[in-house]
Amino acid sequence: MAVAARAQQAGDTISAACPLPRVVDLCVELDASRSADSLSGPLTYRWNMGDGTMLTGLVVSHCYQERKRYTVQLDVVDDRTGEVRPAEKILPVDFTQETVLNFSAPDTVRVGQVITCDAADSQMPLCENVVVLWDFRDGYVTNGRRVQHAFRRPGQYAIRMSLRGNGPDPCPESHCVSRPIVVVQP
Repeated sequence: MAVAARAQQAGDTISAACPLPRVVDLCVELDASRSADSLSGPLTYRWNMGDGTMLTGLVVSHCYQERKRYTVQLDVVDDRTGEVRPAEKILPVDFTQETVLNFSAPDTVRVGQVITCDAADSQMPLCENVVVLWDFRDGYVTNGRRVQHAFRRPGQYAIRMSLRGNGPDPCPESHCVSRPIVVVQP
């Protein structure tokens, strides 16, 4: 069970529990079995997934490589006559409207080694002016989608990344996630 990211209040960097980042699958499962007519004879269900992928079958699954909008088109082919019924169904698939909190960072580094943390996949689409804030839990805080940092002491730190945005009304004030990193002696 995934733990939802919790909203923080302005200026709060320590009290809210920040769960691990949750990887959001860019996958869909589509089912045309409700539209299948057993009296119409053998049919082939041909799905154009909107990213250049073509699949066939009553039920198909597909995972996309990019977080964007796609239009899926289902064509039905009558196997006896070869007749194609184009665009029997058009389905929008939109991965751009969900909040995503994720960042990349190494699991283990050495004291003094510069690391890069990247929140490029993170988004709060209902918000304007989204700022990415980082707390490395060693006294260093910064902002930006892609940042660098070097730890000065060994130990285990829970790097925290927060997204903060404002307006319109459905925009959450902030969400955060954290990821542990182990810093060892060189």
